[in-house]
Amino acid sequence: MLTSENQKWTITYYDEHLIADIRKLPAGIRAGFWRMLEKLQEHGADLRMPYSRPMGEGLFELRPRGEEGIGRAFYCTMIHKRIVILHVFVKKTQETPGRELRVARARMKRVKA
Repeated sequence: MLTSENQKWTITYYDEHLIADIRKLPAGIRAGFWRMLEKLQEHGADLRMPYSRPMGEGLFELRPRGEEGIGRAFYCTMIHKRIVILHVFVKKTQETPGRELRVARARMKRVKA
């Protein structure tokens, strides 16, 4: 299969529950999330700070902000320019909670199996 360097990345979601969680994000954070998804679709694995950062072992985080606070979305990349959004949450502390990382890593392990 031939691919163009300009081909956009395809974004998929871990499951229907995740889509419901995205819809429940506060409006400003949700708007930031959608804007960042557009950037992610364009730049894929090359998207960097302040929009995205690597969390190790193939896991990345999107960093949407809104008037209501800070959100996070974890994702991983797959072959054929595919991105899987694994988990979203509203960040309440400076440090990323371990529970949220564990959920994302477990989901990443399942989608890459």
